[in-house]
Amino acid sequence: MSHKDEVITFKVDGALAEELRQIPNRSEFIRQAVLQALQFECPLCHGSGTLTANQMKHWESFTEHHRVETCDVCGESFLACDEHEPHAGDHSGRHGAPPR
Repeated sequence: MSHKDEVITFKVDGALAEELRQIPNRSEFIRQAVLQALQFECPLCHGSGTLTANQMKHWESFTEHHRVETCDVCGESFLACDEHEPHAGDHSGRHGAPPR
C-alpha cells in the first residue's frame, strides 16, 4: 500500500503570511516546524496548554513530592523530586550540557 502526501491548509494573519513569503521553501519549513513542535509536546496537556480536571488531580498528587524549579545555568524550568535532589543547574545528566 502506498502512502500519498496530503495537502493541509490553515489560515494565518497578514503579518505571518508576509513572513512566510520570505522563506524559500515554505512547505519544508512548515513541515519541520510542525514536526519539532510535536516532538516537544507537553506530555501532560499534549500541547493544549491546559489540564483536565482529572489531570489536575494527578498533578496535585505528583507535586506532593515534586516541584518546579529554575535551572541556575540555563534559566529553564524543570521538575525536581524531593527524594532525588538534583543540584539546580546540573547539566551533566538528562538536562543537557552546560552552555559554553
